[in-house]
Amino acid sequence: MLSVIIPTDGVEQDAVATLAALVPGAAAGVIKEVLLVDRAGTDVIEHVADVAGCDFLPFQGSRAAAMAAGAKQARSPWLMFLHAGAVLDAGWIEETSQFIQRVSTSDRPRAGIFRYARSPYSDARFTDSLKYLARMLTGPSADQGLLIARDHYDRLGGYADARRSEARLIRRLGRSSRTLLRSRISVA
Repeated sequence: MLSVIIPTDGVEQDAVATLAALVPGAAAGVIKEVLLVDRAGTDVIEHVADVAGCDFLPFQGSRAAAMAAGAKQARSPWLMFLHAGAVLDAGWIEETSQFIQRVSTSDRPRAGIFRYARSPYSDARFTDSLKYLARMLTGPSADQGLLIARDHYDRLGGYADARRSEARLIRRLGRSSRTLLRSRISVA
């Protein structure tokens, strides 16, 4: 049903935190495959993928290009893009399943973006307040994850190997084509 694409930079702790939040989704049958697309060129993430039962794709290039390469290799009709270190709340499984069912039966393509939550383990700083204010004014950012049907992703042109292409894809979705999901995503 769902392929999860996670670009990594060779940091084991971030990848493991994100994968741990996905385990219940795999057990529930929502997740068909997880692709770790590593841009660091070390064996660390390859080992994590092997232990976790994920697919591994070494890649050289930008994060957006890595996500595009992962999407090209993914086999499911739905794609979920998460940054390494992003952790989904427990309720994401049911909400994601319902979202996919609603959109699949609708004639209107939509994409889902998870609700932002600052990591409870990070120290609150003034810059965090500014980022929150920016999210309120400009809309969601790329680190909030993206849930999108493959055909809709392809129609929009997907991620390109260009500067700020993650933000461009979210902008191309527009307000009318995206749904802010209730499930939170903690971003470190």
